Amino acid sequence: MNRDLTVGKPETVLWKFCLPLFGSIIFQQLYNLADSFVAGKFIGEDALAAVGNSYEVTLIFIAFAFGCNIGCSIIVSNLFGAKKFREMKTAVYTTLIASGVLCLLLMAAGVLFCTDLLHLINTPDNVMADSKLYLDIYIFSLPFVFYYNVATGIFSALGDSKTPFAFLAASSVTNIGMDILFVTAFKMGVAGVAWATFICQGVSCVLAVIFVFRRLLKIKTDGKSEIFSINLLGRIAKVAIPSTLQQSFVSVGNIIIQGIINGFGSPVMAGYSAAVKLNNLVITSLNTLGNGISNYTAQNLGAGKPERISGGFRAGVKLVWIICLPLVAAYLFAGKYLVRVFLNDPGSTAIAVGTEFLKIVAPFYLIISVKLVCDGVIRGAGLMARFMASTLTDLVLRVALAKVLSVSLGSTGIWLAWPIGWTVAMVMSYFFYRRGKWGKKSSPN
Repeated sequence: MNRDLTVGKPETVLWKFCLPLFGSIIFQQLYNLADSFVAGKFIGEDALAAVGNSYEVTLIFIAFAFGCNIGCSIIVSNLFGAKKFREMKTAVYTTLIASGVLCLLLMAAGVLFCTDLLHLINTPDNVMADSKLYLDIYIFSLPFVFYYNVATGIFSALGDSKTPFAFLAASSVTNIGMDILFVTAFKMGVAGVAWATFICQGVSCVLAVIFVFRRLLKIKTDGKSEIFSINLLGRIAKVAIPSTLQQSFVSVGNIIIQGIINGFGSPVMAGYSAAVKLNNLVITSLNTLGNGISNYTAQNLGAGKPERISGGFRAGVKLVWIICLPLVAAYLFAGKYLVRVFLNDPGSTAIAVGTEFLKIVAPFYLIISVKLVCDGVIRGAGLMARFMASTLTDLVLRVALAKVLSVSLGSTGIWLAWPIGWTVAMVMSYFFYRRGKWGKKSSPN
């Protein structure tokens, strides 16, 4: 069901739209959590380290899929809010074509260079083979990753956050069962984990794309929509390229940090792999809520109602804090037990490492959540330079501090880089948000 985000009380509208998005990303993260759980519990610590190591590389590909998602979503939201339905459909078709071309190029690059990248980040010999195997299978699932992301971006642009939630809930639960089946019954090891995810993502993607086209057919237009538009591709790229670069830089930064962590051996790698899955569950959820706020902002700017944005910002901050508080408490007081879900030895170094990471970063979720709400508004308004500035500041600080502090403080120094980078970046994003003259701001072009 399409939802107009330009009418009604901002808090009520935004919460009804964003809560299913939050549920969706929780289930999406179950893909990665299930992979790590099965690898750590049913294969071994080295397998968990391999899956975690490979995950940092997959984030580069996901960055491009995310750029296609957010570029399409912002422009389609804006056109939907302005009731320009013919152009809106053309924007969808244009994104699907451009995303397919980009996906093929990335698959070729992945086949050629992923092994070199694994060597570049100092992947230990004992996890190299499994890391390579996992990545090889993942690369061939990229069309599913791309088109599923585009489809969910379109649903969000139309104000529908419930349909993606339904797809993800079903596929994530199925993925957990298939992970366990492939690893325990079929004895497929890390390959079983990767193939289970491949199959479930493929089914979700196909269903999502079918439902997108069915939804578009129901929207009446004042003429036949073009299949491709250079002008709309330019508008989409104006949002998508900075978003992709931002996410890519973050992924590259994470890979550099992973390389630093790899120097401390597989127990630290495994502990970090388990803890960072839990951390990413929070950060990705908050990012998704920020994307929802971007859709809200873009629709209202398209409808000529910029005065609603401040109310949406306040509602967004309230929502993310309500979500963050129980997670902060859980990670602070039960972090050890949550990390143990992925590992077998309760006294291992890996569990101690993962627990320490969560205790250091968890309190600062309240800080990073404010940044991501500000970023949601800024990105929805098309102010991409400001959006990139704060995000890249966070990245540079985290990478530099991780390198410097690890020399004297070991792995603890790496974890301390997160709160510092988040805090500085939040101050910047809030400053940029406050400078926005939302009562006078025109829609992104």
